Amino acid sequence: MTEDRSPDVLRPLTLEPGWAPYAEGSCLIATGNTRVLCTASIDESVPAWREGSGKGWVTAEYGMLPRSTHSRRGRERNGAGGRTQEIQRLIGRSLRSVTDLAALGPRTITLDCDVLQADGGTRTASITGAYVALELACRTLVSRGLLDDTPVREGVAAVSVGIVDGGLRLDLDYPLDRDAQVDMNVVATSSGRLVEVQGTAEGHPFTRQEHDGLLDLALEGIHRLLEVQRLVLERI
Repeated sequence: MTEDRSPDVLRPLTLEPGWAPYAEGSCLIATGNTRVLCTASIDESVPAWREGSGKGWVTAEYGMLPRSTHSRRGRERNGAGGRTQEIQRLIGRSLRSVTDLAALGPRTITLDCDVLQADGGTRTASITGAYVALELACRTLVSRGLLDDTPVREGVAAVSVGIVDGGLRLDLDYPLDRDAQVDMNVVATSSGRLVEVQGTAEGHPFTRQEHDGLLDLALEGIHRLLEVQRLVLERI
């Protein structure tokens, strides 16, 4: 059952940095009943196509544990399916958008986003949590004397919005997402720039006015998410 909250209010959010102690950076994000463990691993090499460029790479992998949902999901043993590949690419694009890859140098940071419990918004939660993990991994490089400063230039976060029963709603849980006439995922940076907007009508097309209302609502939510990220990282 959807929790009782106002249409413009985010689900309860917690970010637990350093949750996986063996990773160079990690964060457990909980947004409502969705929980995603995000880890950042550093490899002192780059993909073959990147060699000789002097630039680094940030990439992502995403997966859902078999009982992260109400019924068991089979593991993707034969490679990532289409939905998984789409989400992995989205996470990677989002984190690269705020990283100076030249400043990172010829190394790779892999962000693993594993869904422990799913109740809607797993891809947006993955991006929001992965940013914290990435920043902590880059701080590890600085502490080891491998970089003078973090190559992460600004924050990035993501949230879902939608039209449910004719009204705009922020941060959709599964029941809201299931019943939405329109759903949209928005990724934006702390400077207010957009990384990605994914919007789909599940029936009747939506208007430009509704689109703009959804985008404004998403950016308000992302501003709040970025503030939580900032406060969490300031305490470390």
